[in-house]
Amino acid sequence: MQHPELWDLSVAHMDCDAFYASVEKRDDPSLADKPVIIGGGRRGVVSTACYVARIRGVRSAMPMFKALKLCPDAVVIKPRMAVYAEVSRAIRAMMEDLTPAIEPLSLDEAFLDLSGTARLHGAPPAAMLARLVRRMRDELGITGSIGLSHNKFLAKIASDLDKPHGFSVIGAAETMDFLADRPVGLIWGVGEAGRESLSRAGIATFADLRRWDARDLTQRFGSMGTRLWHLARGQDTRRVSPHAPVKSISNETTFNEDTSDPDILDGHIWRMAEKVADRAKAKGLAGRVVVLKLKRADFALVTRRQALRDPTQIADRIYRTARGLFDQVEGRRPYRLLGVGLSELCPEAEADRTPDLLDPQAARRTAAERATDRIRARFGPEAILKGRALR
Repeated sequence: MQHPELWDLSVAHMDCDAFYASVEKRDDPSLADKPVIIGGGRRGVVSTACYVARIRGVRSAMPMFKALKLCPDAVVIKPRMAVYAEVSRAIRAMMEDLTPAIEPLSLDEAFLDLSGTARLHGAPPAAMLARLVRRMRDELGITGSIGLSHNKFLAKIASDLDKPHGFSVIGAAETMDFLADRPVGLIWGVGEAGRESLSRAGIATFADLRRWDARDLTQRFGSMGTRLWHLARGQDTRRVSPHAPVKSISNETTFNEDTSDPDILDGHIWRMAEKVADRAKAKGLAGRVVVLKLKRADFALVTRRQALRDPTQIADRIYRTARGLFDQVEGRRPYRLLGVGLSELCPEAEADRTPDLLDPQAARRTAAERATDRIRARFGPEAILKGRALR
C-alpha cells in the first residue's frame, strides 16, 4: 500500500548499511557470510560491524575485547580510511546528480533536500532516492537505507526503521501518532546520561514529554528543554545546510598495550599531528587551538589545550605544540589512548602568515612540508615518511 504523502515529501536522510564492513565484503567476496568487525586490536574499539556480527550483539564503539567475546569467530579488519573515503566521494557525486542541497554527517550518511527538483528530473523525490540507492548497489556494490519525511529530525529516525536496504516514510499527518509511544532515546543527542535525567523527571516517551509545559521543560533542562518541547511534536525548522561548519579536526589511537615509553608516544604524537594537518589541508582549514588528549590505564582522561598566536595547518607546528603540552603533563603514567586535534577553525588563508621570531627555522620547515605535500600528491602518501613516524 502506497503512503499517502509519498510524492509530497522532500527531506531525506541516506545512511549506508554497515558501510566499512560492506566495502570490505565487496572487495573480498570470501567474507560475504562471515561476521566482520572493523576496528583496531584487542584494546581498540569497534568502528563498525556487519549485520552478521550485530546479530551476535556487536555494536559500534564497543571495546574490542567485549566484541570478540560475543563473536569469537569474527574476522577483524583494520580500517582502510582512504578506500572508504574514495567510495564516499563516489556516493556524494551520485547525490549531487539529484540536488545541490546535501549536508554530509560522515563518510556514510547525509541529509538531502530535494525540494523543487521534480520538474528537473521528471520524477518526485521519492523516485529519485530509490534510483540513488539502486545506483549505489549496482555501480559501487554498497547498499543504503533512506528515511523520507518533512524535516531532518524525522528523516533521520525514518532511515533507521527498516535497515538494511530500507526505505521508510514519516508523513506530516502521522507524526504525532508515530512518535507518541517511542522512547525519547530516539532524539539525536540524548545519550545514556540524558535518558537518565529525563527518566528522573518521569519522561520515557514522547507522549510523556508532551505533558510538560514548554516553560517547565526549559526551567528544568535549560535550552535543551525548549528543543525537547518542539521535537516531542515532531517540529524541526533546521534547513539542510551544504555548508555546515566543521567545529574541530582530530585524530586518536587506542594502543594494544598501555605504554609510557616517551619514544613510542612521541612517534604517535607526530603521526596524529600529520593526519590532522592532512585533513585540515584537504578541507582548506586551519586551527587556532591545538588539543592533546590522553587516557590513562584507569580510563581517567587528561586534556590539554594551547592557543596559537595565529592559526596553523602545518604538521610540524601542530606536533611541536602537542609535544610541548605532553611534556607539561604531570605524573606520567602508562596511557591507553592518545589524540591530537585542532579547534577554533578558520579558512586556511588566515594560517601561518606571521614569522616566528623565536624559531628562525620554522619558515624553512614549513616550506619543506609544503614541498613534501606536493610530492605526496603526485606519488602517494607513503612517498616520504619522517623518521619519528617509523617508531
